[in-house]
Amino acid sequence: MTLSLSTETRGGFVVVDVAGDLDVYTAPQLQEALDQTVCNGGRVILDLSKVHFIDSTGLGTIAGAHEKSRAANGELRLVVADPHVLKIFRITGFEGIFAIYGKLDDAITG
Repeated sequence: MTLSLSTETRGGFVVVDVAGDLDVYTAPQLQEALDQTVCNGGRVILDLSKVHFIDSTGLGTIAGAHEKSRAANGELRLVVADPHVLKIFRITGFEGIFAIYGKLDDAITG
């Protein structure tokens, strides 16, 4: 139930690197980080390549960030490397909503 977050700027994007489990206990931490990046309409990449578990609260946090980003004329891209996490995005239909990449470099050049 731990989550590690870091932020850097790469290729014109603010990259929010997430490591750990994204669940009901850690989603508020991610929400706070995303509120600081997506509300200004910037280009954001949420790097979930080190996330191996995500629940509905985590998905809801990401979906909310996507809506805030769109409302501010921003852009939110995701990096998902774990096949189990990617399967959750497919099953929920979120794969068709988000721009999802397998690697950070691919998300930057997208």
